[in-house]
Amino acid sequence: MVLSVIIVNYRVRYFLELCLHSVGKALSGLDAEVIVIDNHSADGSIEFLRPLFPGVRFIVNTENTGFAHANNKALEHAKGEHILFLNPDTILPEDFVPQCLSFLQSTPRVGGLGLRMIDGSGRFLKESRRGFPSPWVAFCKLSGLTALFPRSRAFSTYYLGFLPETGTHPAPVLSGACLWVSRAVLDEVGSFDSSFFMYAEDIDLSYRLEQAGYVNYYFADSTIIHFKGESTRKDIGYTRQFYKAMSQFRRKHFTRVLPFIGRAGLEAAIRLRAAVGAVTKLFSPAATTPANATTPATPRRTWCVGDPAATAALKKQIQLSAGRTEAPDPRQAEEIIYCIGDGFSFKESIKALESAALYRHGQQAKFFAAGCHSAVGSASKDNQGEVWRLNT
Repeated sequence: MVLSVIIVNYRVRYFLELCLHSVGKALSGLDAEVIVIDNHSADGSIEFLRPLFPGVRFIVNTENTGFAHANNKALEHAKGEHILFLNPDTILPEDFVPQCLSFLQSTPRVGGLGLRMIDGSGRFLKESRRGFPSPWVAFCKLSGLTALFPRSRAFSTYYLGFLPETGTHPAPVLSGACLWVSRAVLDEVGSFDSSFFMYAEDIDLSYRLEQAGYVNYYFADSTIIHFKGESTRKDIGYTRQFYKAMSQFRRKHFTRVLPFIGRAGLEAAIRLRAAVGAVTKLFSPAATTPANATTPATPRRTWCVGDPAATAALKKQIQLSAGRTEAPDPRQAEEIIYCIGDGFSFKESIKALESAALYRHGQQAKFFAAGCHSAVGSASKDNQGEVWRLNT
């Protein structure tokens, strides 16, 4: 078997439904498998999805064991020569797998392969590739120097901002949202460290891959959507968990190489940054915005584009909806819905979103694929995504 796709789900069934449709297209004609492991969502996710995707293997945890542990459990059942760790709030283009395989076959000593990612508004996600968080790099990130000088080689190593996002290149740290690693390499180096509940497990694995003599690559020839706002909710709990993971990573890898003063200083910087982040989230508008709203307060002007059959089906839904009305043209729309079907591919929808740059015009985007029970989207990586459940 060529590839095993492993997806950890936690209460994002509608985003996962869309993701599985895109994965199915990307795996068409290949000897591959999809494993979904549910981290005790307890929201009917598996009961909803299992009959819709009979070819997918579903594993259900009786408790939320964390991202790393769940991936490792699914890995025990995987049979593929290659492993793709994938978040449930992603969309893959149809040519994703052959593009990745071609690069891997022509490039020696690849450790992990990370993809170019954009968010649900079409913005490039700078965490698609990162530098290793050495004490200096971590200091620049925590102190805000990285944000002040995003293109500086001296200060922007955390996000490798001095390198072009459109070019493939080595990248020490890759995102666990879409991480391709061969099974042979994982057998040698080990998979995720299960002591990380969430966050920093991808940094840790990336570091161990390079320590073993492999080279991690950021691959820019294929672009995926990572809504991110849905699976990573930027609230106070997120802030605490994120910086707790950063502190854990520091203790695991820097304890012996840093003098006491350096360790204390880095730990103090992490704690200070966590405190500032928590206060910021507490008073941010996103913190008070109702999550996963399904019906706008006033009818939202919506424009549908893409596959003719899927577009026609969605327009009927708009006519039945009290929360939406069809916009007279796309310029007057508050919301653009990309409709995927035989006449409009996932790859075309990804390109259309990025080229439209809807965020520049105050518009939002959603995605609907033929056969799905909702249209989903996320206007910002810092806010929770939105689901429009359809009357099907």
